[in-house]
Amino acid sequence: MANWEGINEFAAVADAGSFTEAARRLGTSVANVSRRVSTLEARLDAKLLQRTTRRVSLTEEGRIYHRHCRQVLENLEEAERAVSRLHTQPVGQLRLTAPLSYGERYIAPLVNEFAQQHPALNIELKLNNQKLDLIDEGLDLAIRLGVLEDSRLVARKLSSRAQYVCAAPAYLARHGQPHTLSELDQHNCLLGTLDYWRFMEKGKTRTIRVKGSLRCNSGPALVDAALKGIGLVQLPDYYVGRPIEQGELVPLLTQYPPMSEGIWALYPTNRHLSSKVRLLIEFLAERLPVMA
Repeated sequence: MANWEGINEFAAVADAGSFTEAARRLGTSVANVSRRVSTLEARLDAKLLQRTTRRVSLTEEGRIYHRHCRQVLENLEEAERAVSRLHTQPVGQLRLTAPLSYGERYIAPLVNEFAQQHPALNIELKLNNQKLDLIDEGLDLAIRLGVLEDSRLVARKLSSRAQYVCAAPAYLARHGQPHTLSELDQHNCLLGTLDYWRFMEKGKTRTIRVKGSLRCNSGPALVDAALKGIGLVQLPDYYVGRPIEQGELVPLLTQYPPMSEGIWALYPTNRHLSSKVRLLIEFLAERLPVMA
């Protein structure tokens, strides 16, 4: 028969990255959590956690064990919920991450609405432009934008966004307007995290390397720079739609269809998709605006 001692405590530490935070979530003492994890490591004859003065991280054995433990615990949670007839009211911990600006504008308000509907959930939303590792960070879900690269994750398309190239009238008065993609090389192209822009040309994606005097990983900051006439930007419609409507920015290269990119919900391939995560994905898919 399986011995459950220490599994909840280990999973909580792995998810939180901290004995103190794990103890808070479990409603117990740090000493009790530490003792039970040590007992578990002794029983398995394996070091699961690497402890330093600043943080706690998983060893290779810990990552493998945590993956299996998390699936078992989620299955147990599902079973208990079914027995107690709470399957329509999700409970427990739900952790997700989303990009900062898009998350603040669209994801956070919807997550807050979802939390109102499901008060038994304990939701943690991390807004971060870094692509966090879902498994190492103990996250249930990630919202990602644009082209996907991580094949270890299952992707569900929630919505889409359209990319527009535009500039302020003051910039165009000084430098003129580009009429072809090759003319972008003659202009100051304000950069985000990438040094290239993408366009649709004859039904295919074309990548153009651009350069400019300003680089920033914030969409609002790039919009502000464009409004001040510093250069051209390529940004999603939720950043530049209103300035274009008000005439503060002028759309350029309109002979090329707006570049459409996906907005995705991602979760690990090796993790059981619990009902609470599935419900949130469906909730976001129904309410996120389709931009393209």
